[in-house]
Amino acid sequence: MTGLLFALIATLTVGLGARDQVLTAQFADRRGGGAMVLPVAIISGAVAAALAAWAGSQVAGLMIGKARLFLVGLALAFAGLEIALLKPRAAPAEPTRSLGAFAIVIFAAQLTDAARFVVFALAALTRAPITTGLGAAIGAALVVALGVVAAELVQASWLVRLRRWLGAGLALLGMGLAAQAMGYL
Repeated sequence: MTGLLFALIATLTVGLGARDQVLTAQFADRRGGGAMVLPVAIISGAVAAALAAWAGSQVAGLMIGKARLFLVGLALAFAGLEIALLKPRAAPAEPTRSLGAFAIVIFAAQLTDAARFVVFALAALTRAPITTGLGAAIGAALVVALGVVAAELVQASWLVRLRRWLGAGLALLGMGLAAQAMGYL
């Protein structure tokens, strides 16, 4: 149950203003609503969450002692760097309305974003991939739904600045955990 709650909170926190949320908002706006966009984004987020949780549990089984803590720290540091350095792209200039193209792009964005790095780390730490993946899938669904409902909010400039600070804090936390695992702290 801990994995579910932590993954849900982490996915919601890290996902606010993230690339997948902004992309979903942009595409739903282009299509005139999120009737078909939202289910595609939710399914994609659930699959990406399941893959991240599964990968975290597989790697955790191979690690002993402080190696797992180092892995978690490294994953959190990468998540923080992704948040701090990468910002959502502007809406594409081409007027595509293809749900298939959207599905491919949103899945690639979700599979490699900070939220899935955090899910990977949580699954490795808790060794509870099912509950962690479930919490992350619920969080991903809420994140993309918010993107469709409140498109202006998720693209606000103050949110970009807030995400940079969040990313810096997450990167520092991850580096601190990695340093602790190596015996430096």
